[in-house]
Amino acid sequence: MIIGTGIDLVELSRIQQLAERQPRFINRILTEAERKQYERLSAARKTEFLAGRFAAKEAFVKAAGTGISGTFSWHDLEVRKEAAGRPYLVARNYEQKIHLSISHSKTQAVAQVIIESLES
Repeated sequence: MIIGTGIDLVELSRIQQLAERQPRFINRILTEAERKQYERLSAARKTEFLAGRFAAKEAFVKAAGTGISGTFSWHDLEVRKEAAGRPYLVARNYEQKIHLSISHSKTQAVAQVIIESLES
């Protein structure tokens, strides 16, 4: 049973400006594992990566109905990849099934999350 859905759309230029003006923004949004991946990317790909992670985490807290709050911080949420490259989201101390999709265009990144109850 679906218990929540969330979607977030961000402008790549906005994320790039935030990262340039406020370097701490990167550390605030990304976990340590995500930062290690981020550092290995080209400049253009870094913006897409950061925007995609930002959108994924925002979409999750919308689906969960909490927002970024005392329940979930940016670092409680981590986007990982399966061997084939499919992204998935891990939320600390969260037991439900999380479905994640991330996409990019030249100017935007979008993420959608569907939370499914593990109970039948």
